[in-house]
Amino acid sequence: MRDSRRPACQLYLISPLDVSGAFPDRLARALDAGPAAAFQFRVKDVDQHEAARLAEPLQRICADRDVAFIVNDSISLAKRLGADGVHLGQEDGDPREARSVLGPSAQVGVTCHGSRHLAMEAGEAGADYVAFGAFYPTTTKEARHRAEPPILSWWTTVFEIPCVAIGGITPGNAAPLIAAGADFIAACGAVWGGDEVAAMQAFAEVLKG
Repeated sequence: MRDSRRPACQLYLISPLDVSGAFPDRLARALDAGPAAAFQFRVKDVDQHEAARLAEPLQRICADRDVAFIVNDSISLAKRLGADGVHLGQEDGDPREARSVLGPSAQVGVTCHGSRHLAMEAGEAGADYVAFGAFYPTTTKEARHRAEPPILSWWTTVFEIPCVAIGGITPGNAAPLIAAGADFIAACGAVWGGDEVAAMQAFAEVLKG
């Protein structure tokens, strides 16, 4: 049962790997169609100069709509861009390092898979949020780890740090994760794999409860 003292669950939008071409227009349409608290910039196999070039228009779109712009994996790119924060996988660095490089106001998130131990370690290291998943099969990235809704309930009962549910989440399957206590639900393929406006509107309805 969701703790009524916590803020309502919000959407955490993750970019597709290809953010070139018309993607900035798609992002603007998506953010105008339904509310998102944060947007994670996630690209692979491009150098930092190219990543920064791709990020800049997206960062402006987010700033204009008061959406936090979070860089995936790279503390140095987050610093270069002056991003709102960084999201770290287990192999991407330490939250303490991110905090020292990015400063006290940066949002630092950590992937914790389905592990209570990793989540508690992240919290102790100063993470601003932890991410659990994958909750559902996902085509966006290879999901070596699975998580179940009770970990969200456990976390939100014991800790104040927000948690993000990630992995294969759609408007059709998000409700159990929201009910279990997720502070944020992450969406990627469900939005960018089709009509982003319709998907964002559908997520907004689910989040309204």
